[in-house]
Amino acid sequence: QVQLVESGGGLVQTGGSLRLSCAASGRTFSTLTMGWFRQAPGKEREFVAAIDYSGSPTYYANSVKGRFLISRDNAKNTAYLQMNSLKPEDSAVYYCTARPYGTVSNSYARYDYRGQGTQVTVSS
Repeated sequence: QVQLVESGGGLVQTGGSLRLSCAASGRTFSTLTMGWFRQAPGKEREFVAAIDYSGSPTYYANSVKGRFLISRDNAKNTAYLQMNSLKPEDSAVYYCTARPYGTVSNSYARYDYRGQGTQVTVSS
């Protein structure tokens, strides 16, 4: 069983940056394709970014392309989401997900494991 723990969320002003981390345990991290999703109150959950278990390719939602960067550090069993130029519409609970040896996907249902989420709030 894979456990995922997100951290790094918080309150930031418009235009600011945050880096989310997702620490994984329970399985060899290098075998996990990682994804980030988010959900704002009253809205559907949406895909943010994903990174293949091999490190490439990466995949981004159009709404974050050029502003967010997903990466991984297999030595630390951790995936990251660097978020720059944040906007109020980026405010949401951000969830880390994982799937063993899977291809990158924007479908939440394709990921086998999920974290509890971390809150990101961007003030205007």
